[in-house]
Amino acid sequence: QVQLVESGGGLVQSGGSLRLSCAASGFTLDLYAIGWFRQAPGKEREGVSCISSSGGSTYYADSVKGRFTISRDNAKNTVYLQMNSLKPEDTAVYYCAAALSSSSCPYPLGEGDFSSWGQGTQVTVSS
Repeated sequence: QVQLVESGGGLVQSGGSLRLSCAASGFTLDLYAIGWFRQAPGKEREGVSCISSSGGSTYYADSVKGRFTISRDNAKNTVYLQMNSLKPEDTAVYYCAAALSSSSCPYPLGEGDFSSWGQGTQVTVSS
């Protein structure tokens, strides 16, 4: 069974850091681009970051560029999202997703290109 599980969310003060993890089971991540998305209350889900299967290519939304870093450890079948300098507007449920038909990140980063999703992890940034 193909499954993605996010972890690492929590409550942090503005300016703090969190590292999210996305662990896969039932398939190996190293063939696919992996994206991180987030959905804040009352808002649509938006693409945050993406990494190609090899890790050689990454994408960041303008809102997180310079603060978030995506990486992958294919040996551990895990993708990470390091989030620094967090702001209250980063508060959302964060999801990881696998583009099971592509090794490269789609541009623009849209939900429709990702076919396997985790359940999400809550990130709350207090001011």
